[in-house]
Amino acid sequence: MSLKDTLANDLKDAMRAGDEARKTAIRMTIAAIKNAEVAAMKPLDEAGIIGVLGKQVKQRKESIEEFQKAGRQDLVDKEAAELRVLEAYMPAQMSAEEITGAARAVIAEVGASGHADKGKVMSTLMPRLAGRADGRAINDIVTELLRY
Repeated sequence: MSLKDTLANDLKDAMRAGDEARKTAIRMTIAAIKNAEVAAMKPLDEAGIIGVLGKQVKQRKESIEEFQKAGRQDLVDKEAAELRVLEAYMPAQMSAEEITGAARAVIAEVGASGHADKGKVMSTLMPRLAGRADGRAINDIVTELLRY
């Protein structure tokens, strides 16, 4: 069963159970997937769906930060509940050690020798780690590895 079908089935289950956080999070994600498909003018594959899901997760994390700054604990709780729902659909996230290992392999593969080669490394590494690692973490690790 595809991730899209799983989301649709889980939405039905959440509606039957009256689980507002799951229902809202899944509805928003399905809408974001449909918008991305319209923009791409074709159905998304699993990697594309995971990309949209990752954006939804990132959006929730940023919202939580902003609501905490504003002292809105009610909204923090709501966003955190939706974040937990969405994270269940994401592939397991890589550890810093795993990202470092993958980055070292790509650096050796493309023959990168310094900061000037960061673009070559990132353009090769990002598709390989898509959905399994945060882009900011990947960027930080590659920058550190190319520093020496």
